Amino acid sequence: MLNISEVKELIKLIDDSTISNFLYEQDGVKVEIKKSVGETVVSAPVITKSIQQQEATTKEVAVESVVAETPAKSIDENLHKITSPMVGTFYQSASPDADAFVKVGDKVTKDSVVCIVEAMKLFNEITAEVDGEIVEILVKDGELVEYGEPLFLVKA
Repeated sequence: MLNISEVKELIKLIDDSTISNFLYEQDGVKVEIKKSVGETVVSAPVITKSIQQQEATTKEVAVESVVAETPAKSIDENLHKITSPMVGTFYQSASPDADAFVKVGDKVTKDSVVCIVEAMKLFNEITAEVDGEIVEILVKDGELVEYGEPLFLVKA
């Protein structure tokens, strides 16, 4: 079960990212964080124990925060979007001291590894899916990404 400092760290990470909805579930305990402009709402179970039964109830806590709106980037319809297949942390290289897998202007094939998305201590290599040239990298190294979030734009 998450302790209060881990929950606070999760709230900060979600608040600093573009993620608007986060769900964590382990051993019957569920923590859900939903973010909208101006506030973050955290739903977490409060475990109450009695001799006769153990019951989990959900309590919502509103956390005031300032969320900067990022302007939407115009995406050319002719470009292929490489998207994240899962929620996790985006890494441009295999290790902090290694070169990035790709840079803007690099040619890639459909089997080229373009980044890693770490989810639950598993490092998942993400491939380009198409042959082409990297036009734009849409995510910063170490940033949290959502399922389906565009990571790269590729001119096929």
